Amino acid sequence: MNSRSTLTVVLGIQLLFGRALHSQTPAAPKESPLDVIPDRMPFNIPYGPPISLARAQIAAQAAMKEAIRRGWQVSVAVYDSGGNLVTFSRMDGALLASVEMSQHKARTAVKYRRPTKVLEDSIQRAGMTFTLTLDDVIAVRGGIPLIENGKIIGGIGCAGGTGSQDEAVCKVGAAVITP
Repeated sequence: MNSRSTLTVVLGIQLLFGRALHSQTPAAPKESPLDVIPDRMPFNIPYGPPISLARAQIAAQAAMKEAIRRGWQVSVAVYDSGGNLVTFSRMDGALLASVEMSQHKARTAVKYRRPTKVLEDSIQRAGMTFTLTLDDVIAVRGGIPLIENGKIIGGIGCAGGTGSQDEAVCKVGAAVITP
């Protein structure tokens, strides 16, 4: 093949691909879920009086009992409605990182007035990675607000297993406060 033939083939290919690229209609940009304006504030649960030590310990003990029943070693933290640690327990053999993680989960559930699973879902399902830039957020399930008479009185956080294990244990502890 001579250089003139090669040039003709190259120009033909460029022309062919150029037309193919220009003939495609660009996809419309996806609507961002952040552009949707809800009518009501989500998770607008008022804060109530802080949970007492006795009730916090009952919630923590219920969670620990569930973890023992299942053979999982976890840490459990209960925070009050002001975001302060009320009680904490770490089972023998629980992951060392679970100490801070359980506390962070309980605190996040109180401060953001929602289960930490909602924050996890916002990143994984809705692609709202901005959630990771918010102060004092842990976007992993296992933190649940404690609600009494329609008000947040605290939060419980469990850590040491998988997120779903932590959440299962946490739900048992929360259920003794929030029926």
